Amino acid sequence: MAEPVPPLSLEPGPARVLVVEDEPKLAALLADYLRAAGHEAECVADGLLAWQAWQARRHDLVLLDLMLPGLDGLQLCRQLRAQSAVPIVMLTARADESDRLAGLELGADDYIAKNPFSPREVMARVKAVLRRSRVSTASAVAAPALRVDEDSQRAWWLGHALDLTPIEFRLLRTLASQPGRVYPRAQLLELLHGDARAATERAVDSHVKNLRRKLEQAGAGSERIRSVYGVGYHYDA
Repeated sequence: MAEPVPPLSLEPGPARVLVVEDEPKLAALLADYLRAAGHEAECVADGLLAWQAWQARRHDLVLLDLMLPGLDGLQLCRQLRAQSAVPIVMLTARADESDRLAGLELGADDYIAKNPFSPREVMARVKAVLRRSRVSTASAVAAPALRVDEDSQRAWWLGHALDLTPIEFRLLRTLASQPGRVYPRAQLLELLHGDARAATERAVDSHVKNLRRKLEQAGAGSERIRSVYGVGYHYDA
């Protein structure tokens, strides 16, 4: 008789964390807490060097300050989201709602104000973001919710047929083919309107809005297709 397969643990476990922070004492404090929690921590004080470090080592999570030399946090977040769905937690002294919204619209997973600063809260947020990331990955591997059939030009969410126009089908197929990859509006416009008809990038926003509505009606939620501020869109599996 076969041994029962133990359930998959969704606790995040050890992770490689890139700490992007130009205050040496704060960076060292965060690294100490991360290591005490069993994680690996790499500290970088410059946005451009952080981008190079992430490209070289592909960390599991980025703890990101906004005010940085070389490349600021928002620019770095935008570049990371253009290539990856790596979890990003922003940590900054900026308390303005506009800054927080800008970070979240660019694709940050969480946003923590430095004032007041609580390392234990940061660690709790890091654990929560890593857990959500692992749950999302495990769910996608276990049972892909979205099914796209190229031959029939049809798509289903958990068995529910999506009533899509041809353009909406091409949009969904393109975005879902590489979850986490950010597609610029101009690229999507060329893919959707390849017949050179007069159309603007705002047409892409309109198609995305309709597609989001149909996915939400099927139970997929309204944020399955996420916007990246000033760039374009990506599909969140």
